Amino acid sequence: MGRFISVGRWGAYLLGVRLSEMLEMPNREAQLEFFEREISPVFDHWAVRRVTAARASLFGLGIPPAQYESLAREGDGSMADVLRIRLRKLFGDFALQDNYFAMQALTHSYGVGPEISLPPYLQLEHYHALKSKAERLSVSHRTYSDELTERPEHTFDCYLLLDAQDWMSNKQLDHLWSQIIRTSRPGARVLFRTADKESLLPGRLDDDLLARFAYLKDLSADLTKQDRAAVYGGVHVYELKP
Repeated sequence: MGRFISVGRWGAYLLGVRLSEMLEMPNREAQLEFFEREISPVFDHWAVRRVTAARASLFGLGIPPAQYESLAREGDGSMADVLRIRLRKLFGDFALQDNYFAMQALTHSYGVGPEISLPPYLQLEHYHALKSKAERLSVSHRTYSDELTERPEHTFDCYLLLDAQDWMSNKQLDHLWSQIIRTSRPGARVLFRTADKESLLPGRLDDDLLARFAYLKDLSADLTKQDRAAVYGGVHVYELKP
């Protein structure tokens, strides 16, 4: 992803956009004005539209070609318009000081001095709490499904899948969720992100497996609004039914 961002910054520079000027904007409204004036027109350039029309163009963002067409529907078939929408959220929905993802995109850093924007786990006030609980962590270099297969029943009450399912086949999804059900405690929740706005499970996950879960629509919508990365279209939460 870092290389993808670097290429994007280089391309913007060639087209006359100085992204560093975004850092001079005093508030969120000014950020949005800068975006509409300087950045948004880039996505109308023929070269940008041609490059982003390739299915593999977003591979560097962690979005597989298989998800390309589904994602492109958000921009009426144009991936350049999808990227415009996502970057408008990145730079316009949150103040830069509150969005370390935007700072990384602009500066390849978290910023300096009073403008620094750090994720919670790097903030000084959380250091001692994290250090005192670090021994609770365990690292396993294997697939999520394989790890769950060797765990006993009714072990976990929450599962965080990030965006891994965007890369899975239907068979792999069925195996993963069958193991989630087996190892879940009552009321367990599963949270994941998708490149597309909608959850990928309906129509892909086995109907009997999907029926075991309730989709928490309001919570999912709220978390999606809070997502500052802008790479992903949706955050989704499912809860195991009684």
